[in-house]
Order: sequence, then structure tokens, then C-alpha cells
Amino acid sequence: MEQHVELTPAAQVELVQPSRGWAGAMATGPVPGTRITASYAELVARDAYFWAWPLVNMYNRRQQAAKVPQTILRGAAPVAPLNQIGMLTDYIAPEQRSVACPNQDVVYGAGMLGLDQTPIVVQVPDFGDRFWVYQLVDLRTDSIGGLGKMYGTRPGFYLIVGPDWKGEVPPGIADVFRSPGNTAYLIPRVFLDDTAEDRSAVQAVLRQITVYPLADYDGTMKLVDWSAIPKLPPDTRSSGEVQWVKPESFFDALPAALADIGPLPGEEARFAQVYSVIEAGRRDPAIRKAMDEAAVKAERELVEPLFQFRNYGLPLSHHWTTTGNNARFGTDYYTRTAVAKSNIFVNAPNETKYFYQDLDSSGQRLDGARAYRITFARGQTPPVDGFWSITLYDSTHFFVPNELNRYSLGTKNRTLQLNADGSLTILVQSRPPAGAARDNWLPAPEKGAFSLYIRAYWPKVAITDGSWTPPAVERID
Repeated sequence: MEQHVELTPAAQVELVQPSRGWAGAMATGPVPGTRITASYAELVARDAYFWAWPLVNMYNRRQQAAKVPQTILRGAAPVAPLNQIGMLTDYIAPEQRSVACPNQDVVYGAGMLGLDQTPIVVQVPDFGDRFWVYQLVDLRTDSIGGLGKMYGTRPGFYLIVGPDWKGEVPPGIADVFRSPGNTAYLIPRVFLDDTAEDRSAVQAVLRQITVYPLADYDGTMKLVDWSAIPKLPPDTRSSGEVQWVKPESFFDALPAALADIGPLPGEEARFAQVYSVIEAGRRDPAIRKAMDEAAVKAERELVEPLFQFRNYGLPLSHHWTTTGNNARFGTDYYTRTAVAKSNIFVNAPNETKYFYQDLDSSGQRLDGARAYRITFARGQTPPVDGFWSITLYDSTHFFVPNELNRYSLGTKNRTLQLNADGSLTILVQSRPPAGAARDNWLPAPEKGAFSLYIRAYWPKVAITDGSWTPPAVERID
């Protein structure tokens, strides 16, 4: 049995002994207790706020999960205690506000894992021909391992362990994935056709999707009736995503987040510098005040602009943008924070390719007061082995309520009408079009900015090598 296990720095030292001069070659960090100025603390705090924003986001989500007593459906989103997951039984509803940029192509699940408490067993049912992928990410939002149709994953049981776990893998576990930190997040995605027949057919596999501590593993597939979990009304305090990162408390959470994940190779000095400033802030209220003010300013000036897709990513033709290292960010702090701010929990590029659009073909901001069309030439819809879709989001990156309850178009829609030449035109506007064109209508808000977002699940080479890109968004009124 092959195990996906990455060696920790301690394990590497055991295998390869350092040279006699190794300790002397390592750079020394700040001396504990050294006096610093408020201006220096502000400088370090501003930088740390930006690159560690996703880590604190994830850490705060874990803290919330630790307070949840049982799995529930809060409004439209599953909420589960630590080391459990919740599953939906249909598309996610518009009122969900836990994660920006949801889609209505899959049935979602979600659960935060505390791997310092226990290894976790993940069940994978037999999905047959249905597309599926389980996203598993660490505190950095980097992918830990591959579970999904594109990996040829077989039905069975899989084990997720923390960096320091040294236990015995029991019989019947098909594979092991080791997280570099003590926190992980699991998000199952299961494709669903937009038909009553498929909604019924998918329920059997959904009941077999669950996770549990290793101590509860007995080699049998456990079943959960997700339709029976308690339902609570949605939290309507905000029109946008829940504020998972608050500048004024950022440096209270940061030390625990850094300790959870640890530095990547080369980040040791960065961690040491931040720890020294945090410690100075604990000793001196004026230093801490400067740090908090730097965080508020960094949120406003550095992080908030990255909510707009046009402010990051790789530029493509017709003002589309994309990213090439989702869930594999490493030390690309800019893209990691931008993605976490605008549409956190994106899949790795071989699992899903994303294309973002805020502008029309002339470079003007997309606006609900206008009408647009997107025409895919014959045979030029996104080339995928899974599925594709185009979704419309309002200015907060959530769905726009409309009379059809339609928020995306793509593979799941069996009534899309082709043009006479075999091309496909999607109409994006607030007013319903006439006749058969209504099947190709993606409703927009009556006014105000909106964005378009193409997902290509299990993309073919033409997408991953960049030879396919989306067509222009043309204004037609």
C-alpha cells in the first residue's frame, strides 16, 4: 500500500545528519526582549497581516467548528463540529454566506479537521460514472492530497493524519495523507444534473460520505441520512461573506495559526521576526496599538482590493483572468491572499480551472443595467473530462435572486439551445429574453456591478496548457 507521507523536518534530520558546521551556518534571529520602535512593529505587522491573512482565516474557522455541538444546516450551509462533516442533499441555496463564490453544479459537504486530536477516516463510496472530488487543504489552503475521479480513487477508506502522528495504519485503509499542519479542511463536491431524477439518484452515494476519528473505524461503510440533520435559519447580518478575519484581533489569533502550520523551508526567518514583534506587543501597549492600526490599514489598502478579480491573476484575452497555482500557492503570498479574499477553497489546477471576469470586451465594468452575450464557437465550450459552468455573482460574490432560481449554466443544463452554426450563446441580462433564448439566459441584477466565473472541472490539456481561453463578454445594449 502506497502512503502519501511527507517527511517533517525532524524526520529529515534523522535520515540525513547535518554537517558539523550546520548550526553555525544558520542565521540567527531577533534576540528575545530586544527593544523595538512602534514604526518597526507597524512595518512587520503590515507585512504579516497580508501574507498570513489566509492562515488566520482558516484558524478562525477551526475555532468556530470547535464550538459547534452537532452537525446542522445553518440556513443553506452545513456546519459541523471539529472532526466531523456535514453534507447537503441538493445544490447550495442563495442565502449561504460562509464561503464566497459557491456553485450550483455540485452537492457540497464541509468539515474542519483537528489532526492534533485524532487521525480522521474518510469514506469514499462507489460513485460510478458520476464526477466527484474531495478537496483537502491545510491551513495555508494548499492541497494535501488527491481524492477524486481524476485521480482514479477507488471506493474505500482513507486516512488523514497530522505531521507528528506515528501510529499504526489498520487493515482496510487504502491510502494515507499526511498534513503538514494540525488543521485541515475537507470539502466533498459531487456533480448533480439539474433534474428531479438525478436529485433522487444521487442520494444513495451522499449517505455514504462521512468522516470520523480513527478510533471509530471498523472497516464497514457507515451511513448518514443528511436530510435529517437539524435546520436553523440563516444568519442574515451581512450581505457578504462572514468576516472570518478581523484586523483588531488578528494578532491574537496569529501565534496559534503559525504554530499550527509551521514555516515552509525558507520561512523560518519570517516566522521568527513576526513572533518577536508579537512578543513586543504583549509587553508594550503602544507597540500593540501600532500593530492593530497597521492591520486595519492593511485590510483596507492591501486586502480589500483583492476581492476584485481584475486585480490579480494571469491576464488572458478579452479581460478574463485565471490563476495557475490554486491550492499550490507555496510562497506566492499575493495570489494566496487574493484567492482567499475573493473565492477561498479553490481546487488545484488539475482538478478545476477557474476563469474570472469583471469587465466586458471594451474594458468596462459589468453592470446589471446593461445586457451582454458570450458566444462559444462550435465545439469550443470549455474542454473538460468532468463538467463546466458559467456562474454569475453579485458585487459581494454571491448569487443574484431571480425568478428562475438560476445562478449558472453549463453541463448540468440539458435544454441549452445551440445556434444554427453549432455555436452556443449565453445571454447575461436582467430582463428575460423571448422564446427559446430563455433557456440560455443567465439572470443578472437589475443594476449594479456583477462578475462572471467559469469553472472547468477535470480540465483537458487545452485548458491546462493555456491554449483554450474564454470568449469575449460583448455588450449588446
